[in-house]
Amino acid sequence: MRSFEMLVTIFNILLLGWSIMAKNKSRRGLLIGFGVSGLLVLTHGLTEGMRWQMIPVYAMTLIPIAIFAVRYRKPKEEEKKAARTRVILITALAALYSSAAVALPVLLPVFTFEKPAGPYKIGTVSYHWKDDRREETHTPDAGDKRELMVQIWYPANMNAKGKTASYVSHGDIFADGYGKALHLPKLLFTSIGMVKTHAIEKAELSDKEPAYPVLVFSHSLNGTKNQNTFEVEQLASQGYIVVGIDHTYRSTTSVFPDGRVVNFVPQEGNTVAYLDKINGEWVEDAKFVVDQIERLAKNDPDARFTNRMDLENMGMFGHSFGGATAVQMLMADSRIKAAINMDGGLYGELRIPAEGLGKPFLMFSADDTLSGTKNMSDENIASQGTTREDLTKFFDETLARYKDITVGGNYWIKMKAMKHMGFSDMYLISPVFEKMEGVEVRKAHRLINEYSLDFFNHYLKQKPFNLLEQTIGEHQGFTLEKG
Repeated sequence: MRSFEMLVTIFNILLLGWSIMAKNKSRRGLLIGFGVSGLLVLTHGLTEGMRWQMIPVYAMTLIPIAIFAVRYRKPKEEEKKAARTRVILITALAALYSSAAVALPVLLPVFTFEKPAGPYKIGTVSYHWKDDRREETHTPDAGDKRELMVQIWYPANMNAKGKTASYVSHGDIFADGYGKALHLPKLLFTSIGMVKTHAIEKAELSDKEPAYPVLVFSHSLNGTKNQNTFEVEQLASQGYIVVGIDHTYRSTTSVFPDGRVVNFVPQEGNTVAYLDKINGEWVEDAKFVVDQIERLAKNDPDARFTNRMDLENMGMFGHSFGGATAVQMLMADSRIKAAINMDGGLYGELRIPAEGLGKPFLMFSADDTLSGTKNMSDENIASQGTTREDLTKFFDETLARYKDITVGGNYWIKMKAMKHMGFSDMYLISPVFEKMEGVEVRKAHRLINEYSLDFFNHYLKQKPFNLLEQTIGEHQGFTLEKG
């Protein structure tokens, strides 16, 4: 719960209890209770924004007025016993109501991101880029070109001030997108539009360093460019310019400046061969974005990034299908010097050579992913429209590509008690997701951030390792392997 949400909830529950239990409720007391409660609700609405999950709490504000409006008559002796029964019943119902009032905002919170640990504030800016060289294959109209929405996070001056960026640009649209992606009611995701980040919109780039290394981020299938805000903000605060790509038609939702909304288009298959094929589009997206980054570094119309991007030290990271894209870019594009793959199958045109990648690489894997179908129920598999035999074959074919990950001195972190979506912001949306999946998501995010930073700091900033070389082997929450 947010600060005023908690204050309003506590006060109104106490107000409810007083309204029921107090024997002598004066008109003045009722009016004061209503006034204080109303003032708290108003302050909460103006500072934090009201949301439907708090409606049961808001309704308690009206209780003193309702009591004030009701005419009382002193119960006769023979009615006293019935009156006591009514009090007990009302008290029980009030307790249940209060529990529901607390549960709704707790289970569907306006979540927060941990404060970035780096020495920099964070700025952010978004771009709409069109690739005039490529036809858009997802539309029926000939001549449509590939368009991408891109968001950049970067180190900002410590005295930077301005509007703090929202987690998503259009709360209602993204709530609809998340609902469709997870096959759940849109109503469950409306609070996402109230989530704030630590980034300041269009802040000045920090002048502490002459230039900053660049990292490209690629999301999962049906993900978004900002789905790893827990990670990109930490990296930006540590002196990296992070460029997140929305892979249009494969992202949950893309919203263009002219108001066009493009939602996720389900893939037409789920075989390894099909995923290899469609990954080519993502690689082309990433190459185009790197081209645009080079143009921005050479001549930014806003003068923010001109000559301030260290293009000699550019890396890439991604989650799931975006992680696979990062590996493909590491092999296919000489501009990418190091890459991290977070639980992504190694799909795409190229394979990791038997002699190793020859470039720095860090792989994160969830133990649940590596177990294939072993931990999956028959009902879960059937819900995906497949059979255990076919899905086992799919996992076997996918995991067979992992055998050369660490060859040549690269790293592989296998996280215990971890699930695939734990590598994104998803489980922050509700503690229900976290409990259902059995993942301590904040703890997992800290580990991901610490090792990602250590990896990029070494290979892109030439700093000594603090973790990777020092913690090879078995640990309570993970296993770290090195080739």
